[in-house]
Amino acid sequence: MSGPAAIVRLAGLRYEAGGRTILDGLDLTLEGTGITALVGPNGAGKSVTLRMIDGLLAPQAGTVETGALRRAFVFQRPPLVRTSAARNVALALAPLGLSGAERRARVAQALARVGLLDRAGDPAPKLSGGEQQRLALARAWATRPGLLLLDEPTASLDPAATATVETLVAEMAAEGIAVVLVSHNLAQVARLAEHVVVLAAGRVVEQGPVRQVLGAPRSAQARAYIKGEFSWESAVAAS
Repeated sequence: MSGPAAIVRLAGLRYEAGGRTILDGLDLTLEGTGITALVGPNGAGKSVTLRMIDGLLAPQAGTVETGALRRAFVFQRPPLVRTSAARNVALALAPLGLSGAERRARVAQALARVGLLDRAGDPAPKLSGGEQQRLALARAWATRPGLLLLDEPTASLDPAATATVETLVAEMAAEGIAVVLVSHNLAQVARLAEHVVVLAAGRVVEQGPVRQVLGAPRSAQARAYIKGEFSWESAVAAS
């Protein structure tokens, strides 16, 4: 399912809400496929940036360019329709104008892709948290996106479900889908991402290959954030 290289250009983005500046002239260019992670402290503007890439939010200043690539968005808690798993996928395909036969084939392919074909007729709200997130990935994958946007997709999941979702995301990226992942879990970022963008106070303070940014960050803001997050994760792992 490879397609043209994803190109995202954000220039001078500004966004304020509740009297607080969330994005403060943010500039960012992402090119190519693979997985890019957006990281940074709470309030840095990660989720807002992701929503602006998808057009869910409009900047109060600045420009967003994403080319002609189809986008798909998976939230931390996916908004599912209170109907069957299969119907949830089919509804995502409605805007594409597919024939009934092709739509049914894509639904089956997508559910099989995430290991949920045997749950096709089950009500989506009755699925476990991990299964619901897999259904959200199936729904996104079925639309054949060129750009997949993930906002903390495993934050509410147990370790086994997290591992399953990470595997699916890695496989989708290997198929040629460009992935932008917001995650506070730097161990996950190290496992999945090729590139990392560090945000702080609504701006990009560092970006580059995952090993360089996580292993030897150059900016003071990135060093402080990464040191604090890895120390916290190490303490939890040792407890």
